[in-house]
Amino acid sequence: MEIKVLGTGCANCKALYETVKQTIADLNIEAELVKEEDLAKIMEYNVMQLPALVVDGKVVLAGKKLSLPEAKKILSK
Repeated sequence: MEIKVLGTGCANCKALYETVKQTIADLNIEAELVKEEDLAKIMEYNVMQLPALVVDGKVVLAGKKLSLPEAKKILSK
């Protein structure tokens, strides 16, 4: 599984990255976690709000942070 956190380095982007990182550890998911800060690459996903979460190439969240329970629900699918 490839998981990307899209964001420019703002506090919300960093918080989302840490939440996803913790969720991967808690659920013992085999995943590659990438923090994408390059605006040109972020624009390829057609997201209008950051941070955004991409799982296996599909945008699953944009424009908000996640709580740990919400992240677990999304990533356990």
